[in-house]
Amino acid sequence: MSKYILEFEKPLKDIEDKIESLRKTAVNTGVDVSDGIISLQEELSQQKKNIYGNLTRWQRVQLARHPNRPHAVDFIKGICNFFFEIHGDRRYSDDKSIICGIGKIDDLSVVLLGQEKGRGTKDKVIRNFGMMRPEGYRKALRVMKLAEKFSMPVVSFIDTPGAYPGIGAEERGQAQAIAENLLFMSNLKVPTLSIVIGEGASGGALGIGLTDKIICFENTWYSVISPEGCASILFRDTSLSQKAADAMKITANDLKSFNIADHVIAEPLGGIHLDCEYAFKETKEIIYSFINELQSKNIDELITDRHKKYQSIGIWKNE
Repeated sequence: MSKYILEFEKPLKDIEDKIESLRKTAVNTGVDVSDGIISLQEELSQQKKNIYGNLTRWQRVQLARHPNRPHAVDFIKGICNFFFEIHGDRRYSDDKSIICGIGKIDDLSVVLLGQEKGRGTKDKVIRNFGMMRPEGYRKALRVMKLAEKFSMPVVSFIDTPGAYPGIGAEERGQAQAIAENLLFMSNLKVPTLSIVIGEGASGGALGIGLTDKIICFENTWYSVISPEGCASILFRDTSLSQKAADAMKITANDLKSFNIADHVIAEPLGGIHLDCEYAFKETKEIIYSFINELQSKNIDELITDRHKKYQSIGIWKNE
């Protein structure tokens, strides 16, 4: 298991500790404990199926935030045989909470956008914990315009706790920057694909996520607000985040049932942080599959279908 143990994973850690203890006993004493180890391994396997096969929405949120989960930078390195990063919005600065550039995935040329949270305290501060500022959305817009100019598909990796809510960001036009991206992406004349690899919170995610197809890994969430934020507003109590997550129906499978997500990528037991190579392989296959499908459409059909997709989300009632 990962060194970082979530609360609901502690029963698994207890069994693993017992297995390790038996192995040390065998080494130190020469006593045959193979039967005991086999029994515990069977128990561990069954427990994994019981726990990971019946995850609550809140537990999936926790897995989406797992510190060992692969980030956008990992996915870009894992799927690309070439990547050239583009910096700056040509107005204010370079927002390092988003990685933008041109990549080659085998023989497919694409523009890649990836929200990056960073690892370790120093890197997280530099990356602003994955919370994009206005200059980040403008950098993404600049690169998407290049994609349209050179007829390259756009693939975005979504993983953010939300757009940065600081005063400076608001002063520099945070809401306007997101709105401009939404307007441009709705009429972008190339195929677009977004992949939720962790958290997808509110307009912070939507600012690079209004795409032809939305793909979600199984243990991810995507919603207008975090469970903690919802619990704070509705229940005045953040300890009720689990209740909020259930009420909001924010997981990948929920999104698929609402026809918001177009595809859900299954994860190995325990999450993709335990098998990153699997995640990269599946991502490459999904990108190829959906981009080929989208490229078979002419531009007018592509944009019309994109508009229909978002117009059909939700239920409207006239009373």
